[in-house]
Amino acid sequence: MDPLYDALLVAPDEMAARAITNQMWGYWDNAPDEASQAMLDDGMRARARFDFLHALDRLNALVGYCPFYAEGYNQRAFVNFLREDFAAALPDLDRALELNPRHVGALSGKAVTLFAMGREEDAQLALRAALAVNPWLAERALLKPLPGDEL
Repeated sequence: MDPLYDALLVAPDEMAARAITNQMWGYWDNAPDEASQAMLDDGMRARARFDFLHALDRLNALVGYCPFYAEGYNQRAFVNFLREDFAAALPDLDRALELNPRHVGALSGKAVTLFAMGREEDAQLALRAALAVNPWLAERALLKPLPGDEL
């Protein structure tokens, strides 16, 4: 993954960065074994159908089965974000980032979750952390100066 992270920092434009990020998702969405992959895939399919209860059931099972797999937490956080249960999403994002501190999806997800919670300063800090990994994130439009900043 290191070459992909390095490539993000020198990507010439947003399209190139998106292609690199898509490669990253190929790794993140690759669960540790067949059983965990089935739980992840089923949870993501349920989320895509807006069947959030089934998605949460499958993703709860996944994080119980593979507590050291960051994407399980990230996907569960995404489902809770879509349900507008931001308080439930945030701890999962933090856990995903403990396991994979450069997970671009979890970094940007944490920023938008904090924005949704009205925690502007924390969101700005989280957004800066995300942009340090991928300066081409669409969320960069939300960046505002903090006291003492020189953007």
